[in-house]
Amino acid sequence: MNLEHLTKEVIELAKEVGGFIRNEAANFSGDSIEFKGYNNLVSYVDKTAEEKIVARLSELLPEAGYITEEETINKTGEVYNWIVDPLDGTTNFIHGLPIFSVSIALEQNKELVLGVVYEINLDECFYAWKDGGSYVNGKPIKVTAHTELSQTLLATGFPYFNFEKENQYLNVVRELMQKCHGIRRMGSAAVDMAYVACGRFDGYFEYNINLYDIAAGVVIVREAGGSAFNFSGEDEFFQSREVIASNGKVGEAMKEVIQRNFQS
Repeated sequence: MNLEHLTKEVIELAKEVGGFIRNEAANFSGDSIEFKGYNNLVSYVDKTAEEKIVARLSELLPEAGYITEEETINKTGEVYNWIVDPLDGTTNFIHGLPIFSVSIALEQNKELVLGVVYEINLDECFYAWKDGGSYVNGKPIKVTAHTELSQTLLATGFPYFNFEKENQYLNVVRELMQKCHGIRRMGSAAVDMAYVACGRFDGYFEYNINLYDIAAGVVIVREAGGSAFNFSGEDEFFQSREVIASNGKVGEAMKEVIQRNFQS
């Protein structure tokens, strides 16, 4: 398989679907909002975008299965699985906030090997494939060289349900905000990770996060020279639903703060 060629095809798809989302945003009505669960919003835009993505990916790699947010298809592949979030940042989209994205990743034999994140509002497409480097709009990107938390700008996400670890999480935020330049909450995990890859953030952490939110970002961060692991430092995200992405130099310090507070 030619991952570079496949990545280029996925980039075109992400931009096409991103154009659809952008057009819908101009006339979006709150009347079309649905609730999948407590504070878990979805609209026809998410579902239609996913259907468009799945239809095209099925042509590119017919044997592949899917892990998707809106579950518009039920198919598991033995070797290949696409991991798709058609609109990462739905709450931002619904409220008219300009940070949301299309996120598409490919898993081969349980290894993430391709990732594309298209941030729609700034028309920035971040992408990477295994051993191919990371890019945004054709330009190579790298993580920062900062080695101390005191030099960093970090990002996180807030849980919208399952608040049983709320106090531990707030303690992490409290400690880290005193040790870095600041903590941002953008509202799209895929964008957070892309921004780590290109050096806008030095690190990002979140719990109660889904694989389809971060899979593409994991590839992009790693190929940009950074690291991504769960709160235990392991390469497993589906069950743990946790992630620490960093420039590869401050990730361990972030993990120490997170582990100490989550275990308290």
